[in-house]
Amino acid sequence: MVNMSDSSIPVDVPATPGQASAAVSNGIAIDGAPSAAKAFASRREAWWYLGPAFVASVAYMDPGNFATNIEGGARFGYELLWVLLWSNAMAILVQYLAAKLGISTGKTLPENCRAEFSRPVTLCLWLAAEISAMATDLAEFLGAALGFYLLFGIPMLPAAILTGICVMLILAIEQLGFQWLERVIMAFVGVIGIAYAFEMFLSKPAWQPILKHVVVPEIHSSSIYIAVSMLGATVMPHVIYLHSALVLPRREIHDRTEHHHRKMELLDVLLAMNGAWLINSAMVVMAAAVFFGSGTHVYSIEAAHHTLTPLLGSFASVAFAVALLASGLSSSTVGTMAGQVILQGFLNLRISIFLRRIVTMIPAIVVIAVGLDPLKTLVLSQAVLSFCLPFAMIPLLILTQRNELMGTHSNRPITNYLAVMATAVILGMNAWLLFAMFTGKS
Repeated sequence: MVNMSDSSIPVDVPATPGQASAAVSNGIAIDGAPSAAKAFASRREAWWYLGPAFVASVAYMDPGNFATNIEGGARFGYELLWVLLWSNAMAILVQYLAAKLGISTGKTLPENCRAEFSRPVTLCLWLAAEISAMATDLAEFLGAALGFYLLFGIPMLPAAILTGICVMLILAIEQLGFQWLERVIMAFVGVIGIAYAFEMFLSKPAWQPILKHVVVPEIHSSSIYIAVSMLGATVMPHVIYLHSALVLPRREIHDRTEHHHRKMELLDVLLAMNGAWLINSAMVVMAAAVFFGSGTHVYSIEAAHHTLTPLLGSFASVAFAVALLASGLSSSTVGTMAGQVILQGFLNLRISIFLRRIVTMIPAIVVIAVGLDPLKTLVLSQAVLSFCLPFAMIPLLILTQRNELMGTHSNRPITNYLAVMATAVILGMNAWLLFAMFTGKS
């Protein structure tokens, strides 16, 4: 994945998808039934390919999402739910293209950029990628530290150090095999999903306005800043780079011309991204039903946590803190992996992933030590990510439509059209935000 264990296959996987398919084609039956053998092989094959998109999806429900979704729901009710739907559609497209690039070329997006673009262009793309990685690290590290603080009462500075230790331990799991780390990350996603399903059950939202605002876009100058931040928190630039690397351990030589791996990865993307969309929507719905519905002003994640107790009970606040901690630890792990892929791909520079984790802890520790508002810092970091998105999306679009590079996997015209439209929407929302900020209307 990130040069910690080179495409190692876990020892508990006795057959690869190719081997399982071969067993079926040779007439090997399980329990004496060829159809059962085929069904078993199909399930094992699907399980084998599931993972990369779920790792990437963690970035779509990180502490930055908590910050933007809670503020969006508390201030504007259900009004911005449509932003999450649109963002998710773009996320599906972008993550699929990133995975397809890795499957076709056997290289990550940063490596392809270094090979295909000029040195000055590559350096500019690397700079934007590093800014997005630093903004991501800041949000995710702060979120995990907040989770420890809210759940166990650990002061923020010791909580930040504990976060760094926990992330390093999680990263070390990859030494056992890439799928071990993927399953741990998927377990964190499950914890977040269960916690917010519980929050939804307790908050008892009104479903009719929810359905309306998911479908009908509504935005104005006062909500554009949060809308762009929600977009930046959902379509994350650093995992565009990472996803192109996550598919490589499963890649085989014939994937250059065959389409099976790509189709299985599309299934992985659809399951993971739609799951992330439901969790993000649950965050907004909970905040809208509990805070906006009661006229409660929430100015920080701590305030949101403490306010849940009198409104929904102590179990709600505990579920909130557990979800935030799981989100922070898993997304901080994924962010470190993405930073490693960016550095190795653009600059061909290899350093220990643990050293990178130590270095990227510094900005978050400084923010905590200075005493800056974590919620405002998180929301600002997500707006920065939105501005960095085109620097990842435009090269990805350029590369995936090149026939000589992608072969049979090059984009169809409709795919190019949708990708151009998604990039145009992001650029348009960024321009609107700049106008609103400079004119004092945000």
